[in-house]
Amino acid sequence: MLTLYITRHGETEWNLEKRMQGWGDSPLTEKGKENARGLRVRLKNIEFDAVYSSPSQRTLSTTHAICEGRDIPIVITDKLREINMGEWEGKEQVFLIQSYPEDYYSFWNTPHLYTSATGENFKELQERVLESLEEIKEQHREGNVLIVTHTVVIKALLAHIKKNSLKDLWLPPFIRDTSLTIVEIDDQSFSIALEGDTSHVNQLQDQKVNQ
Repeated sequence: MLTLYITRHGETEWNLEKRMQGWGDSPLTEKGKENARGLRVRLKNIEFDAVYSSPSQRTLSTTHAICEGRDIPIVITDKLREINMGEWEGKEQVFLIQSYPEDYYSFWNTPHLYTSATGENFKELQERVLESLEEIKEQHREGNVLIVTHTVVIKALLAHIKKNSLKDLWLPPFIRDTSLTIVEIDDQSFSIALEGDTSHVNQLQDQKVNQ
């Protein structure tokens, strides 16, 4: 059986500033770095055969934080990039609500109908994500693989596994920074063992309260 440990990058500066962040990039915040280290502790006893990461700096920073002190092959692939936001890249959400009200509404409420003149739609993203999934399955018939990527990538992958329409892409749970999703693959059968779990983040917060 092949087990995929899938996580989103740590919190970034653009996340705090409510800016759209697709192929654009911004550094991890201190909280983002801390949460990534928390995930490293959580996964310390898992033997990974490989790590697959988006090439964005925020994902690579998260990958290196999780894998610190371990000698694990890291495969960087464009197919795990976040959705391309086109001209929306780096724009504040308040600006987009005012300037592109219909498109912005569609992005969050009718994702199956969303189109972008300068970026990707959700179907295009899902197609390349599924290509990456097939490549990973071809290379790893069994064992454990870590995937460090982005919110929409994870949601599109889970929609496929659940056989959900892209119309339901944004159904809960929300994929928070460094959340952990575990997918087990046995032949062509998929099983979601964990989805969007942030218990390691909660433990860090509890430790701060008790200090």
